[in-house]
Amino acid sequence: MPTEVFILNGVNLGTLGQRRPEVYGSLTLSDIERMLEGKFPAVEFEFRQTDYEGEMVGFIREAAESGGLALNPGAWTHYSYALHDALEAVLVPKVEVHLSNVHARESWRRHSVVSPAVDAVVAGMGASGYVTAVQYILSRSEDRR
Repeated sequence: MPTEVFILNGVNLGTLGQRRPEVYGSLTLSDIERMLEGKFPAVEFEFRQTDYEGEMVGFIREAAESGGLALNPGAWTHYSYALHDALEAVLVPKVEVHLSNVHARESWRRHSVVSPAVDAVVAGMGASGYVTAVQYILSRSEDRR
């Protein structure tokens, strides 16, 4: 039976490929989605992106019945206690993903209010960080079965 994995992308990630490619890479979200579908053909992906925090909370709640979720919260990483609380309530494998190495950038980017509510964090691996996140989710989903 295929596993459903939610890939959730937050604020400003809809501009990937255009916004600061020297930091975030030249791939678009569509490119990343195609890459994941190609690497994991047995996985049913639910890809979502929003610039609205409340909508993201709803997406996280929807993922509660899935095999797991990977979330790139963008700037919400640093201040969204709403995302933190929503993630705490969802009992599936959860991974926080960042394309850039947030720990090597501005000091304000080094603190995440989301990290305490997820199982793992991937940062600085570019688009391949999503692959690592999905691999982790699938391994945790297998353990839960």
